[in-house]
Amino acid sequence: MGFFDGLLGNASQVNLNEIQKEFAPLLAPNEQIERAYKLIRDMFIFTNKRLIIVDKQGLTGRKVEYHSVPYKSISHYSIETAGHFDMEAELKIYISSSTVPIQKNFNKSTNIYEVQSVLSYYILN
Repeated sequence: MGFFDGLLGNASQVNLNEIQKEFAPLLAPNEQIERAYKLIRDMFIFTNKRLIIVDKQGLTGRKVEYHSVPYKSISHYSIETAGHFDMEAELKIYISSSTVPIQKNFNKSTNIYEVQSVLSYYILN
């Protein structure tokens, strides 16, 4: 991913070898990272068992929240594309045990359909 793509908020696929090493401590036995997307500092990591949402917080990004969502726990999700006057696209993921969705906003130039397509693949398979 280029520097300017990150500044503009474009989600892009990340090199799996680098991600596998960095996030190995989070993975269960026999769990493999299959796809990963970076959006400035945050990440969506798709494994063969779950979705891991990495949320770097603060100015330095040293504080990190890892939100782990097993695919079977996702009851439904929605995307909202950016309109003419709306500058952000939105992804909402609803977990079966919660009424409040996990919500992420994407820059208007982000291909929200690609992230939604990958999410659909893992939920439906």
